[in-house]
Amino acid sequence: MPLSAFFLVILAGLIHALWNIAAKKAGGDVRFAGLTAIIMAVVWAPVGIYAGWDVVPSWGWQEWCFIALSGLLHVLYFITLLRGYRKADLTVVYPLARGAGPLLSSAIALMFLGEHLSLFGGLGILAVVGGVFLIAGGPRLLRSLKSSHGDSDAVPALQLRTQQLRTRKGIFYGLLTGVFIASYTVLDGYAVKILLLSPILIDYFGNFARIALLLPSLLRDIPATRVSWHKEWKYALIVGAISPISYVLVLYAMQSAPLSHVAPAREVSMLFAALIGGHLLDEGDRLQRLIGALCIAVGVIALGNF
Repeated sequence: MPLSAFFLVILAGLIHALWNIAAKKAGGDVRFAGLTAIIMAVVWAPVGIYAGWDVVPSWGWQEWCFIALSGLLHVLYFITLLRGYRKADLTVVYPLARGAGPLLSSAIALMFLGEHLSLFGGLGILAVVGGVFLIAGGPRLLRSLKSSHGDSDAVPALQLRTQQLRTRKGIFYGLLTGVFIASYTVLDGYAVKILLLSPILIDYFGNFARIALLLPSLLRDIPATRVSWHKEWKYALIVGAISPISYVLVLYAMQSAPLSHVAPAREVSMLFAALIGGHLLDEGDRLQRLIGALCIAVGVIALGNF
């Protein structure tokens, strides 16, 4: 991976972790997703207009189909992610989503896009997988899924079942989010590498597809939308203002580096999430998650050099 692409991915990872923590603290639903999309369209309008003034009029049906499908996949991803954050811990949902998505993306790139991965790069991916497992809870995550009569002596049965249900939901929503991440990563990667579309324009105009899909939810219950705005506008502003930066940086990295390298390298965001989110959200197991984050960092470095 070129050094320039590597640094783009590192910076994108920091920004991505920050806006995910803001989204978690907001605790919003589909209305939050709609509000962030509108903010995104307004804040980034000057950039979108400048970048697309001479380009967008020449687009044909193929370009617009990719934009629309990208917008749809991003909506499904964000709604699923927000629901997972409401139902489970960020430090379960986030690493599973960020781990499953890029790894699926890499597998698709290797099988269908003709990319190649060295042995050392493969070991880097395994380090990322191990780090994801540790940050998501490690052995405790597996134990929490099993009913144990011994545990019920120390933990009330109702509390134990609640913990198990919360963990299962975290795994389900994390993996489902990962599927959507893989889908839009491969689609957008193909658009910037093969169709040579601008990363800025893919993200900005894809956002209008997201607004069109989310607007009915905002208008269906306007009083509830007002309540959501008054409660969550600060977090919506953070997400709407900085989340496009992280993804556009990744798309630029994909232009000069293999998707199978860039996608797993994005997991450096979990290093920042473990350091920042574990402290702000107080979700426990900080040492284990820090070790997992270091495993991810080693894997990312391996992918960045091979």
